[in-house]
Amino acid sequence: MAKNERLALLSVSDKRGLQDFARVLARLGFDLLSTGGTATELGRAGLAVTAIETFTGSPEILGGRVKTLHPLVHAGILARPTPEHLEELREQGGRPIDLVVVNLYPFRQTAARPGVTLAELIEQIDIGGPSMIRGAAKNHARVGVVCDPDDYVRIAAELESGNGRLSDATRLELAKKAFAHTASYDGAIATTLSGLGPGGSPDPSAWPKAFFVELELVQTLRYGENPHQRGAFYRTLPRQEGGCLAAAVQLQGKELSYNNILDADAAHQAASAFDGIAAVVIKHTNPCGAATGATLAAAYRQAREADPVSAFGGIVGLNREVDRETAQLLAETFLEAVVAPGFEPEALAALERKKDLRLLKVPPLSGGVPQLELKSVGGGVLAQDRDVVGDDLAEARVVSARPPTEAERRALDFTWRVSRHVKSNAIVLGRLADGGHGQTVAIGAGQMSRVDSVQIAVQKAGDRARGSVLGSDAFFPFRDGPDLAAAAGVTAIVQPGGSKRDAEVIAAANEHGMAMLFTGRRHFKHG
Repeated sequence: MAKNERLALLSVSDKRGLQDFARVLARLGFDLLSTGGTATELGRAGLAVTAIETFTGSPEILGGRVKTLHPLVHAGILARPTPEHLEELREQGGRPIDLVVVNLYPFRQTAARPGVTLAELIEQIDIGGPSMIRGAAKNHARVGVVCDPDDYVRIAAELESGNGRLSDATRLELAKKAFAHTASYDGAIATTLSGLGPGGSPDPSAWPKAFFVELELVQTLRYGENPHQRGAFYRTLPRQEGGCLAAAVQLQGKELSYNNILDADAAHQAASAFDGIAAVVIKHTNPCGAATGATLAAAYRQAREADPVSAFGGIVGLNREVDRETAQLLAETFLEAVVAPGFEPEALAALERKKDLRLLKVPPLSGGVPQLELKSVGGGVLAQDRDVVGDDLAEARVVSARPPTEAERRALDFTWRVSRHVKSNAIVLGRLADGGHGQTVAIGAGQMSRVDSVQIAVQKAGDRARGSVLGSDAFFPFRDGPDLAAAAGVTAIVQPGGSKRDAEVIAAANEHGMAMLFTGRRHFKHG
């Protein structure tokens, strides 16, 4: 091979941008050393490449399983720039390798493929790649390591401005990223394999015995829930492109706080519960008002008017792009943030004077596998699928003597959708407002007894409780809740059922002439 001053080793599965990057290296006087498919790709670009087997004097063996696992490769990477190391390397017929451009077999992509076999998974476990990446990262005082194709452009620019050399700071930064890359890769393998069933097939219903979560810092926060607590926001990796707050783009306003992020996520989740146009106002992660409407402005107006006192200082979740009319309504009240799929230019202009108001553009919820929800407890973590299972009240069971009217059923469907986003014990009073769209009347949340939540809801509703319907996230353990609701004028109830005293509760509904539906599914939101 040629004897330029510098040597780069390139061996990648993800070949995005490879040819352009390699052209820069060649122009800067790097000799290019490569393996199999990577060498072929570089050859197509007309670049001079030395094959690994030529460099080592040893052929690839075992069908390509062993090609870079050779002393001259790893000595070239790990050699320090001392006379002793360089002399020993020369005596062995080797050369220092200055740049390692390596990314790994696509294990995650293979594991995500339906019907993948254990044998296919095993073949996507890279051995030589992680060894080279880790060796280069360990020796970052001399060697640059590039494992992300998205870094090619900026690394090429620095090499060009630095006469083929990277700064100490850049090599350290790349080393940190490289160790995170191999840790992530090993974590994905360990998590996937520990979740396999006895026959070696992936079992989607099984929890892995070892579970590795990779987090990337999004931002440090001024403080946590309170000023004496530290706070930070991390996103899970690989990044989710849609349907999560970590993918949000802040278009305006002050820096988000810890509590803002919690409330914004609750607003996004609650607004996304509706297929039709909907608005939700959140305070302390609980909806204080929610509504659907023919327009976004109408939905927001109804949601705000459901509890205008609590709406002050709230966070609004909307499931449609914000238009000028809605923006003008939003500007009427002091709000902390607005979360929506987008904002029209006229809406941004209308909200521009509210300079502290945080505007978050968040992609719509993604379909497919439910997102994993993690909660820390002392010395451990609880894990569950996020509660995104849909409920169709057409399948609910009428257990009362009187079935609900069509209007009551539609109102019950609305309150049931809202109830899963309210902290338990959750009681939601709702009604059909203008144009037959749903609106919350009052909400009782987070109480130690369900009857207390009913009491709070009917007390907040006052006369507006008359003619409303009630949604309860879990069963009524006693008839006291329905009795209290009936006295306030509630006409129908939807609840999961399943209490030992269901018969007593149903009897109460019948005594008051109330309609009652059992869904058979609970929606606790415990914390």
